[in-house]
Amino acid sequence: MQCSHCHLEYDRQELKHIKQNGQDLYFCCAGCESVYHILSDSGFEGFYERLGSTTLSPPKSPSSLDSHQQDFSYLNHQEFLDKNTKKIQNNYEVSLIIEGIHCAACIWLNENILGAQKGIKKVHINYTNNKAKILFDPQIIPLSRIFELIESIGYSAHIYDPSLQERQINKQKRSFFISFVVGVFCTMNIMWIAVAQYAGYFSGMSQDMKDVLNLISCLLATPVLFFTGRVFFVSAYYGLKHGFIGMDFLVAFGASLTFIYSLYAAISRSGETYFESVAMIILFVFSGKFLEMRAKSAAGDSLDGLHCIMPSLVSVESSGKLIQKDVKLIKKDEIIRIKPGEMLACDGILLDDYALLDMKSLSGESMPIKKEKNQEVLSGSIALESGFRYKVSKPYESSIMCHIINLLEESLHHKPYIQNLANSLSQTFSRSVLFIVLCAFIGWYLYDRDFEHALIIAISVVVISCPCALALATPIASVVGIAKAYKNALLFKEARFLESIAKAKVVFLDKTGTLTKGKPKLYKQITLKSFDENLLYNFLSYSTHPISKALLQTLSTNAKLPITNFSQINSKGICAQFKNQGHCQELIGGSIEFLKERRILHDENLPKDLQDFDMSVFGYAIDSELVALFFFEDELKDGAKEFITYLKRHNKTPIILSGDRYEVVANLAKELEIATFYANLLPEQKSNLITEQQKSGEQNVMIGDGLNDILALQQANVGISMGAGSDVAIACSDVVILDDSLKNVQKMFEISLTTYKRIKQNIALSIVYNALMIPLALAGFIIPLIAALSMSLSSLLVVGNSMRK
Repeated sequence: MQCSHCHLEYDRQELKHIKQNGQDLYFCCAGCESVYHILSDSGFEGFYERLGSTTLSPPKSPSSLDSHQQDFSYLNHQEFLDKNTKKIQNNYEVSLIIEGIHCAACIWLNENILGAQKGIKKVHINYTNNKAKILFDPQIIPLSRIFELIESIGYSAHIYDPSLQERQINKQKRSFFISFVVGVFCTMNIMWIAVAQYAGYFSGMSQDMKDVLNLISCLLATPVLFFTGRVFFVSAYYGLKHGFIGMDFLVAFGASLTFIYSLYAAISRSGETYFESVAMIILFVFSGKFLEMRAKSAAGDSLDGLHCIMPSLVSVESSGKLIQKDVKLIKKDEIIRIKPGEMLACDGILLDDYALLDMKSLSGESMPIKKEKNQEVLSGSIALESGFRYKVSKPYESSIMCHIINLLEESLHHKPYIQNLANSLSQTFSRSVLFIVLCAFIGWYLYDRDFEHALIIAISVVVISCPCALALATPIASVVGIAKAYKNALLFKEARFLESIAKAKVVFLDKTGTLTKGKPKLYKQITLKSFDENLLYNFLSYSTHPISKALLQTLSTNAKLPITNFSQINSKGICAQFKNQGHCQELIGGSIEFLKERRILHDENLPKDLQDFDMSVFGYAIDSELVALFFFEDELKDGAKEFITYLKRHNKTPIILSGDRYEVVANLAKELEIATFYANLLPEQKSNLITEQQKSGEQNVMIGDGLNDILALQQANVGISMGAGSDVAIACSDVVILDDSLKNVQKMFEISLTTYKRIKQNIALSIVYNALMIPLALAGFIIPLIAALSMSLSSLLVVGNSMRK
């Protein structure tokens, strides 16, 4: 007998019996009884209808719950709320992991119980990872009360921890892998038996031998159907509950009906069995699901990766001392001290004279950005050369980097899903097949009053029209496409992006790291006076500036020279001295602005074209006399021009989205003959431009490589990341170019177009096959054995078409 709450089986004498409203209720423990009354008193009896036959873990007893309630008081401390929640106006948003969720009914119960409470503004629970987001007013309902409510209905909650999410994903991967291995092992063995059965059908076989082979086939097909194929039964069940009949239902229905008939045929010794068809149907379609799950889980949790790059502790000046403080507890107007190489966690105002920042994560700017006193510095920037102090203007939760993370989270929840052609046909096709099968069975039974003959014809129709070919039309072509892509250093995280890329009409391109190499390179040198290259090499070897390092790579040395009094002036240049035959030479190098300050260059003799380069020009002077100017550019990637030409030839419009200066982007666009480009963009602006373009209804692709591209990568129909880009950008993208080559990006478009063409051909083949074979099966010309062979043949046709070069 079942417990009325948890639905677990117990002996009658172990259950407590009570009567309520004329209904007999049985409970295994006080915890189940308590939860049942809570739900009943709250008007949530509908939970048990939604729960169906699913079982629950018995909740803690009321006394245990009471003891745990006292432990939740720490959740209401302001310091805990500041650290573990996000403040939105007067409300707080908390992310929880709720343990004990088994099905959609559990989601429904938790959302409705919590949503009915005063002070809780919004509740959303993700079934795939049991992560709950709850927006609440702590003045009306404290966080401790939310935890108590969750425990009172038999579940447990704790603050979201990314490591728990990772463990859940690993558990799902193990489950899928075990199911796949079981399916492959059993199906391979069944097929060996099927070979003997097919031979025996035509050449003859003793009944005893048939019985033995049928028994073994049945034993092998059973785990394939009910263990490997359980995902189809679950999907079909929930689909039916919501009035949806899809391919999962038809797979489960066709395989089940074939299994039941085969079992009947084996026991009654009448007719042929088709256990091998059961195993093939389940394994083929499950393989597609398994591959999709593997690709999806390989992407990882991009949000967790983004959180990890942000510093958790920062150095804050307090009463003349330097203390370490949690970044989430930082307040406005506090003073933070940054060391070289550290990332800024909050937005603020620079207090020191100069700061040199790497802002690739925000703007994509390939060159370091110089900031001066009282200018704004943004979170996500990295300090170069030397440390500095700044006053917080926006705490972490209001900073631009936190804003990017929040927008990314929203885009992950609302990312558009593009249905392939096979899925769009599945609903109509599945309903039609069920209707045809029913009509065939009734028609033939009324015609000759032979139940077995009518059932055989109905099964023949189900088997021959089983959507193996239709279900395989997309995944097989996609897997072949993904395999070809991988050979060309292209990693697709989901097969559906092949189709999306083929359909895309607009291709958005980041500049730095995508069209260009993202590193300063010397492209022009003006020598005003001869100089010792070995001396310049030794001078630059003391500098850590990216420009100095790039110039250093173009020089050679033959001796170590005694450079003294080396100093690196923040964000501007470098100085040193060199004693040469009793004479002390002063060496100076740096930007145009630095040379002006040292009165080496003057506005009246400054060439106009130098003004557009600023920090991309390095001037070298000896004893206050300018001897050389070195011009740097972000070098164009190999194959960039050919790639743009390819896009135009295939009616795909290239558009540059860059955070670099207008002059730099305009020159690049002119060189590549790209008509539309945008410069000086922040990450959110890139995303907004893509959103605006999507209103036209045309699909698009975004190709980028940095943190500043992640919002755009998520907003685009397909986000493509260069392999040399940031780890977070790679995690957030849908496709990764592993070797960073634009030639392979072009190859990606070629493979996608070919794959999409094959998908359409496969769907056409499966439709033609069903249009020809279903009428023959309806007419009684095809027995289930031939139907199974025909179904396999249609699958082989689809596979063969997908595999051809």
